[in-house]
Amino acid sequence: MHSSLNRIQSVFGFFTTVALVVSALAAVSVIFFPADEANVSVQLKNVQVAKGRPHYYSTKREEYAQLRFDLDADLSPLFNWNTKQLFVYVYATYSSSDIPGSQVRLSESIIWDTIIPATPSPYSWDILKDQVLALLPSSVTSEAVSAAKRNAKRHAKSVKAAKSKKEVLAPGVLRLRGQKGKYQISDITGHLAERRNVTLHVGWNVQPWVGALLWAPGTGAAPRTAGTIVSSEPFDFPAVKDNKKAAAEKRAKEAEKAEKASV
Repeated sequence: MHSSLNRIQSVFGFFTTVALVVSALAAVSVIFFPADEANVSVQLKNVQVAKGRPHYYSTKREEYAQLRFDLDADLSPLFNWNTKQLFVYVYATYSSSDIPGSQVRLSESIIWDTIIPATPSPYSWDILKDQVLALLPSSVTSEAVSAAKRNAKRHAKSVKAAKSKKEVLAPGVLRLRGQKGKYQISDITGHLAERRNVTLHVGWNVQPWVGALLWAPGTGAAPRTAGTIVSSEPFDFPAVKDNKKAAAEKRAKEAEKAEKASV
């Protein structure tokens, strides 16, 4: 005869074994899910270089760049039954040296990012939990039950609204025009103006429910997904944009030089 503790240990061991096997199968099954049709294109819209304190914690004035870009992306093939969310980011590469033709490794700076969650399944844990809690009688109502009922009603409305729309963008489809970067570009040297051969690129990171993280081609570590990435045309950072104070100082210096020359 086995004791109750031995029986509980046996059941728990069997449960963990089954859970590990199912998780491994879910992680491996993604290999057979095609993701070759993912494609992204990014182009520069506008760029400006200013001089000041790019961050509230900056201790000195330095040059920093602000960019706007156009982004067309169809990353819907990256979503499958094992995808929890997709992290997408736009980054710029530029030379770390002011010397033309320098062999110094290029600097990379992220200017924009976003997280795209996967569409919740009707059989996901959160949806099923809310539906069960919403069926409980009012005698056992609490804040959790009330929140669950609100979430269930909200999910039902969103499903109806999605069905009523003629065209629904799949998760992972982005159409951005003149998007302002979330983050500014600055350099450790404090000088950024007139740097050449700056290029915008797009990367992503597929975060699964279980398994390894998957990166975009040419970024991050292995393993990587397939897909086509069209980077922007190379461009140069412009000269520093003169503010009113700098422009006034510049005019004063030019006037002073003109007076000395006339004397």
